[in-house]
Amino acid sequence: MPFARFPRTELQSNVQRSAVQARDPSTNDSECSDNALIRQCVAGNADSFRWLYQRYHQKVRALLYQLCDAATLDDLVQEVFLRAWKGLPKFRQSSQFSTWLYRIACNVASDQRQLLAKGRSRFDSLKQQSAAQQDAPDLMHLHYQDIVQRGLQQLSFEHCTILVMHDLEDIAQKEIAEVLEIPLGTVKSRLFHARAAMRQFLHREGVQQL
Repeated sequence: MPFARFPRTELQSNVQRSAVQARDPSTNDSECSDNALIRQCVAGNADSFRWLYQRYHQKVRALLYQLCDAATLDDLVQEVFLRAWKGLPKFRQSSQFSTWLYRIACNVASDQRQLLAKGRSRFDSLKQQSAAQQDAPDLMHLHYQDIVQRGLQQLSFEHCTILVMHDLEDIAQKEIAEVLEIPLGTVKSRLFHARAAMRQFLHREGVQQL
């Protein structure tokens, strides 16, 4: 899966020009926390946002890949981090940055699914996803991947989001509740129903489950 590319904005240009001179904050425990980087970003240090981007863009990309059309993945990752950059001054550091960022990603995914529902057919979506795969893919793996993607599309966005975050991205139920701003009991209930619906879909597709 290709790495997401940060947009060609003034922010990116500043980051790239100073990247060679920037010191990786992970080399110093006192500077490597998310909150420390956020404070530096708000103070105008674009390099600090570059480290936040490197730290989280793969996780955001993986989440969006399961929730949205692969053909628009780079644009969606870009949108998440642009919203994050613009929203940093309002970020409450009593919360976890990852929780806040996942919430932005879910909002971007929701917006994208609404756009897809208005015009793009499922066939076109699957066709574009197949074209985005690596050269000479494992056809059996691709077959089951497409089945899972179609199964996720059968779910409501609320159920799909929780199933992807918990079962595919290994995000704890408590953090999912914080991301989606819903009670923990609601997360558990939606996860139960999402798994049941996915099992029924896989059974209809003839997929044997362990």
